[in-house]
Amino acid sequence: MIKVLFFIHDLMHGGAEKVLVNLVNNMDSDKFDITVMTLFNEGVHIKNLNPNITYKYVFRKSFRGNSKLLSIFSPKLLYKLFIKDEYDIAVSYLEGSCTRIISGADSKIKKIAWVHSCETKKEFYKCYKSYDETINLYKKLNKIICVSQGVKDNFINLSQIKDNIRILYNTNESEKIINLSKEKINNKNFDENSSDIKICAIGKILPNKGFMRLARVHKKLFEEGYNYHIYILGIGNQQSEIEEFLKKHNIDKSFTFLGYDENPYKYLNKSDLFICTSFAEGFSTAATEALIVGTPVLTTDCAGMKEMLGENNEYGIIVENSEEGIYKGLKSILENKDILKYYKRQAIERGKNFNTENTVKEVEEMLLEVYGG
Repeated sequence: MIKVLFFIHDLMHGGAEKVLVNLVNNMDSDKFDITVMTLFNEGVHIKNLNPNITYKYVFRKSFRGNSKLLSIFSPKLLYKLFIKDEYDIAVSYLEGSCTRIISGADSKIKKIAWVHSCETKKEFYKCYKSYDETINLYKKLNKIICVSQGVKDNFINLSQIKDNIRILYNTNESEKIINLSKEKINNKNFDENSSDIKICAIGKILPNKGFMRLARVHKKLFEEGYNYHIYILGIGNQQSEIEEFLKKHNIDKSFTFLGYDENPYKYLNKSDLFICTSFAEGFSTAATEALIVGTPVLTTDCAGMKEMLGENNEYGIIVENSEEGIYKGLKSILENKDILKYYKRQAIERGKNFNTENTVKEVEEMLLEVYGG
C-alpha cells in the first residue's frame, strides 16, 4: 500500500479544501494509505473526512504573519519538524507555505504540488523568501498539478517551468450533490416561492470574489426597474461593507446574505441562475456544482471557465471580467428569460462530465505513475 500525505493550510470553507475532502474520501483505500495534515487545526470540513483517513495538524490555531515567520526557516527543517511519519508521496494541495514545506522532503520521497490559482508574480512567491527560491523549490517537485489550462498557462508564464506539469480537474461528489440538492430549505431568508428570478452566488465574502461590484451592478439594474433577488451563500470580512452599501441605496431587501450552509446545493437547485463575479478563479468548484445540479451559470472570464462552459458559451455565459461585463450579462438574462431555459438544459448536459469516478481515477493513476517513476 502506498502511503500518501496530503498537506493543506486548513480545512475551512474554501473550494480547494472542499475538493480535497471529496478526493481523499473517494480514493481506493486498498491501494492508498492516506493522511490529511493541516497546518492549522481549523475548518468545517475536518469532520467530513472518512474514518479511514488519518487526520493530523501542526498548530492548533492560525496566527498573524504565519507565512512570513515560516519563510525564515529552511523547507528541509520545517518538513523535519512538522512531518513526523514516513510517506512514499508527499502532496501539497494548496500553493504557498504548504508547497514550500513539502519541497523540503527527503529526495527518496516523491513530491507533488497542486496549483489552484496563479495570477500575479507577487501572489506566486508571497510565502517564500524570494522569487528565485520559489522557482528553485518548484523544480525539486516530481509533479506539478494545475486545476485548469488557464492556471497552467499562468504558472508557466510566471515560473518559466514547463516540465512535469499536468492538468487534473477538481473532484466533486456528483451523486451526493444531486441527492443533497433535493433537501428542504428551512432558511426563512430564502424565499423559494417568490416569482422573482433567484440568483445565487457562493463563496467567501472577500474582495477577490467581486461581490461588491455585484452590489454596484445590482444598484444600477434595480434603478432601471428590473425585479430579481440575489442571494449570497458564504461568510467573510467584506460582508459589513457590502451591507452598508446596500442599505445606503435602499436595495438591501433584494440582496440577501444567507451565511454559511454545509449544503449549498439545495439553494442552487431552487435558484434560476448561479453567478460568479470573481476577479480570479482556478477552476471554480461552485460553478461546477451548479452545473451538476442543473442550474445555469453566468460568470466572469476567469481561468478554467472556457474549459468548463465552452469557448463560445455552449454550456454557460462567460462575460468580460469587469463591472460592465457583469452588468451587460445579467441585463441580457433579465430581458430574455428564455435564455435561462436554454442554459438549464445545457447545464444538465455539461454537469454529467464532472462525475466523481473519472476525476478520482485520474488522480490515482497520476500517483501510481509518480510512485513508480
